[in-house]
Amino acid sequence: MTRRVLFVVTEDWFFASHFLPMARAAAMVGLEPVVATRLRDHRRAIEEEGIRVIPVQTDRGATGVRSIVAQIAELSRVMRAERPTIVHLIALRSILVGGYAARRAGVRRIVAAPTGLGHFWIDTGVKAAIGRAILGHGVRRLRGPLTAYLFENRDDPRALRLSGSDRVTFVGGAGVDPLAFPPQPEPPAVPFRVAFVGRMLRSKGVETLVEAVQRLHASGVAVALDLWGAPDPANPASIAVETLRAWSDRPGIHWHGPSIDVASVWRTAHVAVLLSEREGLPRSLVEAMASGRPAVATDVPGCRELVRDGIEGFLVPAGDAGAVAAALAKLERDPELRRLMGDAARRRFEQSFTEAIVTSQVAAVYRSLLPPPFPS
Repeated sequence: MTRRVLFVVTEDWFFASHFLPMARAAAMVGLEPVVATRLRDHRRAIEEEGIRVIPVQTDRGATGVRSIVAQIAELSRVMRAERPTIVHLIALRSILVGGYAARRAGVRRIVAAPTGLGHFWIDTGVKAAIGRAILGHGVRRLRGPLTAYLFENRDDPRALRLSGSDRVTFVGGAGVDPLAFPPQPEPPAVPFRVAFVGRMLRSKGVETLVEAVQRLHASGVAVALDLWGAPDPANPASIAVETLRAWSDRPGIHWHGPSIDVASVWRTAHVAVLLSEREGLPRSLVEAMASGRPAVATDVPGCRELVRDGIEGFLVPAGDAGAVAAALAKLERDPELRRLMGDAARRRFEQSFTEAIVTSQVAAVYRSLLPPPFPS
């Protein structure tokens, strides 16, 4: 019988942009990779990797009980039909829904991979507290000898109240190909170009970054801010298109929409900035560091897993536009500091965050869960 791993992920674009190395890890240990996801525009990109795709209705915006129960039932049917050796659940919603589905379908070998704890761990209030309780319980109820947890930073397991006896492995995100993001020489010194790549969300500190750049511009610094990414209407922190267009009318600020060539973004930037309130492990910063760019990031889970203050860049308090402006001003004034931090960023990437390293780590997790006979 064919051994396979079934990936459960809410969006096809998320799998295509971040998790293809996981499928390659599965192939390394003799598992057929299959993806169950909601389809938008990325089915071909996944199938071109030799991965079979099963369309399911995993709408992140559907939070009603009926919708969740229907998703559990649908995923249970898929799992009974596919009979996967391992189910790999990506992100908290998939862990919650897919975990219940796996139990109903009799699947015992599970990889649970929170990719960040999201707005429930950022927001305050009763609704967020209820969300944290439900999601935390959904993660912990999967505990057992045949469950492995993949985390991207060391803060999140503590937040979910997992203990040292749980099978937790830390991985450098999904890994980035160093050949796709080679170290790049700096662009011309003027203007000083600052770039953000990611979804246009308030929780990613985009508003704070805009304010910091405006302060620099007002003080006479020739600075340009390039915002690359799209809003995410399914996320309550999404920034309206009208707001993004209004920002682009201000001096030195440009919202470009999504980028299809992220390497070219870092080729034309001096510094990468990400001011999130919380992350799993931000891929955009990994790619920037691979390209030899220093970073200004918030001192929060995920970001501080990558950037060490004063070495690969600067860490600043979340929501502090003044601290962001000060950090950027230091980098603008000192090309040698940018070079030293950029070189350190590339070294850190090569040590922990390449696709080869992550693929090897995930393959080892799969091997640890496989029933005999084990792959050679």
